[in-house]
Amino acid sequence: MKKILIFASGSGSNAENIIKYFENKEIATVISVFTNNPNATVIEKAKNLGVSSYIFNKSELIEGKVLQYVNKLQPDLIVLAGFLLKFPDDIIAAYPNKVINIHPALLPKYGGKGMYGMNVHQAVVENKELETGITIHFVNEHYDEGGILFQTSVSLNEQDTATTVAGKIHVLEQKYFPEVIENLLKQ
Repeated sequence: MKKILIFASGSGSNAENIIKYFENKEIATVISVFTNNPNATVIEKAKNLGVSSYIFNKSELIEGKVLQYVNKLQPDLIVLAGFLLKFPDDIIAAYPNKVINIHPALLPKYGGKGMYGMNVHQAVVENKELETGITIHFVNEHYDEGGILFQTSVSLNEQDTATTVAGKIHVLEQKYFPEVIENLLKQ
């Protein structure tokens, strides 16, 4: 069985969805959730589903301590699900093409430093986009520039607000993120 390691910083809705998706699958299981936020609700969600958590700080991430813990687990895939820190080059180098992220827009639009969550949705609305979507991509040393694995879109209208856009994106994330992970692990 393949091992999935999730990095998350917040509510953990995508992490929870991925854990539940793989609970009864034979291909893979989520082995742990790593977070930089000791107050993240993802910790409680993981615990309730029987998945351990590891809490670290930014200096431990930068100094390589987190890589040491990752190496002990030997994951087949590292999934960033709402992880807000820049992912370190040492982990990317140690796990080439095994680190993926989900972005709440159609990259290359609305990517880069500071472009996450409601910041993205607000920019989409302000620019009067007719569509937006999600991008699932490999992680490299630059924000949101890794190779694209999957994109899907949703139509927008003049009445959409950042909040309604967030709701539409959440539906796409919940449906497609676990499926793309499963397909990637089958390769």
